[in-house]
Amino acid sequence: MFDKLTDNDIKKMQEEIDYRKLVVRKEALEAVKEARAHGDLSENFEYHAAKKDKNQNESRIRYLEKMIKTAQIISDESKDDEIGLYNTVDLYFEDDEEEETYKLVTTVRGNSMKGLISSESPLGRAIIGHKVGDRVYVKVDGNTGYYVVVKRLENTKDDGSDKLRSY
Repeated sequence: MFDKLTDNDIKKMQEEIDYRKLVVRKEALEAVKEARAHGDLSENFEYHAAKKDKNQNESRIRYLEKMIKTAQIISDESKDDEIGLYNTVDLYFEDDEEEETYKLVTTVRGNSMKGLISSESPLGRAIIGHKVGDRVYVKVDGNTGYYVVVKRLENTKDDGSDKLRSY
């Protein structure tokens, strides 16, 4: 399955790759060299920590490059009265009798703890394209689901403040 990303996601990922290659990589290599100079590597905590940081940076670069390479590019455009990417919505959950606010984002920005739901999540897939007042069935799996009612729609845009997930 391909991650569905916008041009802005790709741009933000490429910026992080460039920063990690030009700045973080240089700093990490320097830290490894400096720690290596302290002597016995088998008991040198600074050396092992510096190597771990360097390897994590390289892993993140590979991850982002793979995401870009395998991504399916999607549009973040939507009608003003329909839920689309980067829009903020208030949803009423009928079963819980509670209202929650969410922002619909791409998979690499999803963070449900911060109210950012992926357009590929069951809730995101269900509500995209709907309008205020719509009652929407959210299918969780084959036989399970729940209803939400769209209470409010705010046409927010991608302002760059929603960070990319770390992994």
